[in-house]
Amino acid sequence: MAAHSPLVYKFGGASVKDAAAILNLKHIVETTAAGRPLLVVVSAMGKTTNALEEIFDLAHRGQPYEALLGALHDFHAAAAEELAGPRAAPGTWLATLHELREQLADINPEHYDRQYDQVVSYGELLASQLVAQALGAQWLDCRPLVRTDRTWREGRVDWPATERLVQAALPSLLAQGPVITQGFVGGTAGGLTTTLGREGSDYSAAIFAYCLNAESVTIWKDVAGLLSADPKIFPDAVRYPEISYQETIEMAYYGASVIHPKTLKPLAERGIPLRVRSFVDPGAPGTLIHDCQHPALAPAFIRKTGQCLLSFESKDFAFISEENLEVIFGALAQARLKINLMQNSAISFSVCTDFSERRVQQLLGLLAGQFRVHYNADLTLFTIKNYDAASVARLTEGRQLLLEQRTRSTFQFVCR
Repeated sequence: MAAHSPLVYKFGGASVKDAAAILNLKHIVETTAAGRPLLVVVSAMGKTTNALEEIFDLAHRGQPYEALLGALHDFHAAAAEELAGPRAAPGTWLATLHELREQLADINPEHYDRQYDQVVSYGELLASQLVAQALGAQWLDCRPLVRTDRTWREGRVDWPATERLVQAALPSLLAQGPVITQGFVGGTAGGLTTTLGREGSDYSAAIFAYCLNAESVTIWKDVAGLLSADPKIFPDAVRYPEISYQETIEMAYYGASVIHPKTLKPLAERGIPLRVRSFVDPGAPGTLIHDCQHPALAPAFIRKTGQCLLSFESKDFAFISEENLEVIFGALAQARLKINLMQNSAISFSVCTDFSERRVQQLLGLLAGQFRVHYNADLTLFTIKNYDAASVARLTEGRQLLLEQRTRSTFQFVCR
């Protein structure tokens, strides 16, 4: 690629969790991208998104939320003071927090998902303003640039419009120095805020990289690279030094937490390499994800908690036909329940999805007239990519398996 192609860095919540973390981010930017056009995409600080979800839920139910909102203010104020000093002029984050208060005061019981996007997106806005202030860098509101439809909480990107808007706005800014913007967030043509799905900041970095034809994307994590498992659960997890787009897309699809599932496709389309590196040890090699061939990989262990196993049976004991499946799939789509695993027998069809009480109840209402529906919640889905007999035995021993499935390279099971 041309020498002037920009770099895109993405820093998640753990890498901007407090003032010390933001100063570490500043050090990484100054030592690894000096003199290069650089776009920095940041997530909300620490557990801010969780706090905003709780505040929004209270506001939506008409319950008091001021104490939690006050704690959120104090958390960001403490970080701002540590970064800029007690005598610094108030940052733009204070005005942003005032906007958040106005959003919360205007909530009504209708349009839950739309209002969720307007409120929860403030975590990224606040974090990016503090990071821009700490770096003395340019701050960019991504909402007018990342154009999406009105699919609240999982906005679908209008790629032609987004590319046109990004190309018009960003190259001249990048020529002046680093630019700080938000992950997870987009906007409609009408000016409403959307979000791209939980943990969607990786996807935002890929969107910008695609539109800018970036040289590379680097995701800075608290791990050494792309690992074969979560080291908190599997201490013997190994790092993959190099891995292909295809292998990584499949691991992300099954729930590997390092990469958001939608991230790889736009990068693969334009041949933009993705690096996963450690913000704890910036000099370490990390993992390079690109178009490559490699020998068989060590088995990857992927765990997804908070799962729900739904089973559908026809009320007249008829076979589960293609017509039945069409109705079930339509209802699952309408309730916005993503299928992580599915299996059918003669008279029943089972799916494993992420659990949401509200969405499951919506699904039950849609299908009540045609099917008997049973479900179990609080389950765990395990996936072993590139499994062998030893890895299957290791993970299944002593567990009660409710559903299992295997292909040539993937073994999955749902358990309590």
